[in-house]
Amino acid sequence: MKKNNSDKIKKLQEKNQQNQRDYTKKREQEEQQAHQVIHQLIQKIDRQPNNFHNYYDLATFLVEAKDYQQAEELLMKALGIFDNNSDDVKDTLKFGLGNVYYAAEEYDKAIKTFQQINDDKLQSEAYIMLAQSYMAKGDNKRAMVFALSAQSTKHDDPTVNQMIGDNLLALGNFKQAGEFYDIVLKHEPKDGKANFNRGLVAMVDDEPFERYFQTAKESDPDYFQKGQQKLKDIEKFVQLNKKENHH
Repeated sequence: MKKNNSDKIKKLQEKNQQNQRDYTKKREQEEQQAHQVIHQLIQKIDRQPNNFHNYYDLATFLVEAKDYQQAEELLMKALGIFDNNSDDVKDTLKFGLGNVYYAAEEYDKAIKTFQQINDDKLQSEAYIMLAQSYMAKGDNKRAMVFALSAQSTKHDDPTVNQMIGDNLLALGNFKQAGEFYDIVLKHEPKDGKANFNRGLVAMVDDEPFERYFQTAKESDPDYFQKGQQKLKDIEKFVQLNKKENHH
């Protein structure tokens, strides 16, 4: 019996060690690939130092690699190099810099940078990022202002409408939130997050809500699981309202 147990433990240890070796090997391969891509992007800058896209592309890759400091330094340098260029060039680089700060969770710096963007083509994207930055800070009222500004040119955009719905939900404006989630679901009926939050709205408004939660559970089980506390809070809210109305 003891021998059986020790054999099992030994096999388990060997399996764990193999898994660790596989994981390390995979990490090393990914790092090697990342270094190759960075090297290629640096070569592009060396060959075409007057093409601002090359700086933007490298910074974007550095953000994906979570190397925020290098990405920030690169874009600050690029803004110096292209200081005499047109506004659309400078605004593209500023947009990249704002994304660096947002990814690094430096939301105040992100907000300050996105507010400097005036280029028409980037304006609505900057509004979206401003809304997301304020949401990350928990300032839903300011986030709403920028999300609505983005919606003026992106009427049916699911991302924008979802953001407006989320802000209204956080501010307790359930009925209005439902209207924006309905716009999302019209274009993306299987969206897990929108279905879950629309289900919360339906609970509060005393509408049938099971189908929304069912779709959310099937489409995005992780979000559905994470939202259980929110679901409990809404259930309490509904019960309290019923008691108050009853009295």
